[in-house]
Amino acid sequence: MAENGHIADLEKQMLLLHDHEEKHFMSSEMVRDIILGVSDGLTVPFALAAGLSGAEVSSSIILIAGIAEVAAGAISMGLGGYLAAKSEADHYARELKREQEEIIAVPDIEAAECAEILAQFGAEPHEYEPVVNALRRNPKAWVDFMMKFELGLEKPDPMRALQSAITIAFSYIVGGLVPLLPYMLIPIARKALIASVVVTLLALLIFGLAKGYFTGNQPFKSAFQTVLIGAIASAAAFSIAKLFQHV
Repeated sequence: MAENGHIADLEKQMLLLHDHEEKHFMSSEMVRDIILGVSDGLTVPFALAAGLSGAEVSSSIILIAGIAEVAAGAISMGLGGYLAAKSEADHYARELKREQEEIIAVPDIEAAECAEILAQFGAEPHEYEPVVNALRRNPKAWVDFMMKFELGLEKPDPMRALQSAITIAFSYIVGGLVPLLPYMLIPIARKALIASVVVTLLALLIFGLAKGYFTGNQPFKSAFQTVLIGAIASAAAFSIAKLFQHV
């Protein structure tokens, strides 16, 4: 009877898992890449355009320089994202190989480490010993367990490096075109600067709110910090350009 009750409980749990669908907006890695690309894309070309406006050059020159910066920045940021993700994948592969060798060379030590991990979650020896023995019979699951719970490493997506590069680069371009848009439409640099400031600070505000919402932080605090950083960067660039113009 007890065994039948246990089976019924397991079946109930499986039904609950089947009916329960977790909904996530997107992966944390993609959110991070978008935030990185858009935040830099909004801030750097904005500061560049403000600095050149302070030097009193024409809108066409600011636009050409801005587009060149957006292109170079997107390539640089995308390449940086690719190399970072590739390094993570290489690190995972090295640690995976080491764990595979250790469960063969020193299985008792690895089993003791496995037991220690389970004990940290509150499991008693009579509870975790069957789990350890079951893992020892399944080397692949054992290695996966140690990679996740001993080293804190998740298996990376094979396409992660390329996806990261594309996401960051595209996000940078989208963000970078926002402060340059007024210079495409307004030929007088000083007037274009005012429009660029308004449009970009508004975009930073919206982006900061969205960033705070999707990262679980306080949206208004995130929006304030994002706008503040963009304003400081552009004001600094504009002031430096003005300073050197009169030297």
